[in-house]
Amino acid sequence: MAKADGSYLKELTRIERQQLLILDDFGIQPFDAQSRAALMEIIEDRHGKSALIITSQLPVSKWHEVIGEKTIADAILDRIVHDAHRLELTGESMRRKRKPQVETNYQ
Repeated sequence: MAKADGSYLKELTRIERQQLLILDDFGIQPFDAQSRAALMEIIEDRHGKSALIITSQLPVSKWHEVIGEKTIADAILDRIVHDAHRLELTGESMRRKRKPQVETNYQ
């Protein structure tokens, strides 16, 4: 959207200034060429300078496939994985464990 309205560079600069960037639900859908290029630019700029947290339901072994374009995926993942601390959680989803609180107060 930022490219369409001309604010892409301004938005990238704003993202680059953040000490921590969180990419939540990474890999929900495959990247198109434009998204892949934007991710590469963001990752390249942050590499070794700022913190990055990525959450994903997708195993890391599938990230290459979802990013697409082998050469760019290699470059992105090399920068992400090189100095990463990985936490892989197991078990049932916390959303499934929580039972909805149904109010039964009928007056």
